[in-house]
Amino acid sequence: MLNLSKRNLSWQLRRLSTAIRQSVEDEGDWFYSSEWWGSLSDGHTVFRSISDKGNGVVSVGAYPSSRPENCYWARTENWLHKRYEKIYPGHGHEGYFRILGYQWRNLHFNDDTRQSTVKIMAAYRDSDPGSIHLMQQAECLAVPYVKSMVSAGLATIASCKFDLESAVCGRKPMKILCIGHGGGSIPLFLASKIQGAEVHIAEIDPVVISASVQAMGFPSYSVMTPSGSRAHSTPDPIEEVQWKGIHERLQLHESDAEKFLLENRNLYDLVFIDAYDGEDIFPHALWDTHSPFLNSLADQLHPEHGTVVVNLHSDVDFRDADFCPPGSHLLPMGKYVSKVCRAYKEVLLGTRSSNNGLAYVVSVPWVCNTSLVVCRGLEKSSRDIVMKTMMSRALVVENILDLPFSCLQYLKRGFTLVN
Repeated sequence: MLNLSKRNLSWQLRRLSTAIRQSVEDEGDWFYSSEWWGSLSDGHTVFRSISDKGNGVVSVGAYPSSRPENCYWARTENWLHKRYEKIYPGHGHEGYFRILGYQWRNLHFNDDTRQSTVKIMAAYRDSDPGSIHLMQQAECLAVPYVKSMVSAGLATIASCKFDLESAVCGRKPMKILCIGHGGGSIPLFLASKIQGAEVHIAEIDPVVISASVQAMGFPSYSVMTPSGSRAHSTPDPIEEVQWKGIHERLQLHESDAEKFLLENRNLYDLVFIDAYDGEDIFPHALWDTHSPFLNSLADQLHPEHGTVVVNLHSDVDFRDADFCPPGSHLLPMGKYVSKVCRAYKEVLLGTRSSNNGLAYVVSVPWVCNTSLVVCRGLEKSSRDIVMKTMMSRALVVENILDLPFSCLQYLKRGFTLVN
C-alpha cells in the first residue's frame, strides 16, 4: 500500500504542513512509521492463532517505540498512582506503577496483510511485579487511513446541525457504530475523546477480539456476550484505573455485521466501516444494494445528520487488470471503488433523509486508501462550497478534541463528490 520511494518526501511535507499549528507531538505521526512498517520478522510475535472466519493466521507483532522517551514515564506513573488512590481509597500503597516501556503492536492476517497498528504501554505494580498490564494509547492513531476516517467523519457530522461540542463534553449522547474491530484504535479513540459517545463494535472473528484484548491493550470489560451482557460482570481493578469513564461506554460484540444490525435496533449518529478479510477483500455483502446489511444500516442511521465513513482500498478505480502498470500491485478492491460508492449513496440517501444529503471521497496520504463519506445532513451544493464548509469545521474539530494532528490534510486531498 505504500510507495516506499516517496517516504522521505512525505515526511518532509508532513512536517511542513503542521509546523505552525501543532504544539503537541503526534506520537502516531507517519514520520515514525519506520518503527512499525517493517515485516513481522523485524519484530517478535506476541500472539498467534488460527481463524475459522476467513482471516487465516491471525498474529500480532511487537516493535520497539521511541516515543515517549523514558524521561516522561514518571509523569504517567504518577497519574496511574493517583487514579488508583482515588478509585481505591486506603489502598494507595498497592498502586505504585512502574512503566516497562512502549511498543508498537501490529495485527496481521496470514503473516502478510497488516490490519491494524496501535501503540501500547506496558507497566507493573510494585505490589505485583510478576503481572504485566498493557494499555493501548488511545490518542495515538498511527495508520494514515484511520486518521482520514476519523477526520472526515467528525468534520462532516460537525458540519450538520449535530452539536459535537456538547457530545465531547458529555452534555449530549452520541451513538457510534464500528463495523470491523482490528486492534480497536478507532472506537477507543472516539470513546476517550468524546465523553458522550457510546460506541458499539461488531467484529465477526473471535480470534481478532482475543488478539486486541490480550496483545493490543484493548479493555476486556468492553467484550459482550451473545445475550447482550458484559462478559465480565465487573471491571478488572487495573482496567478500572486505566479506563475509568471510557470502557463502560464501549461494547465489543462478536457478530456478523448484518446479523448485528438485524438483531439490534439502534439509531446511530456516526458509523465507521473497516472490514477486510484475510485476503484483504471488502465483502460483497457489505455493499450489495439488495443486501439486508445496507438496508438495515439505512434504517438505523439518523435521518437528519447520520454519517457513514467507509475505508476502501485504492484511490484509483482499475476497471481492468490489464491497465495496471507492470510491476505494480493491483489491490483487490480497486476495480470496485466506484460501485461501492454508488451503492452506499443509493441506499443510505435515496428518499430516507430530509434533504437527501450527499457523498464524497478523499484520498489518504501515503497509502493506497480512499475514505468514502455518506452524510444525510449535508445540503447538496457545489464541490467548492462543500469543501469550504468542511475545511472550516475541521479546524473546529481539531480544537474541540485537542487533536495532535491536523484534520485538514486528510480532507483536502482528492476531495471529490460522488455523482
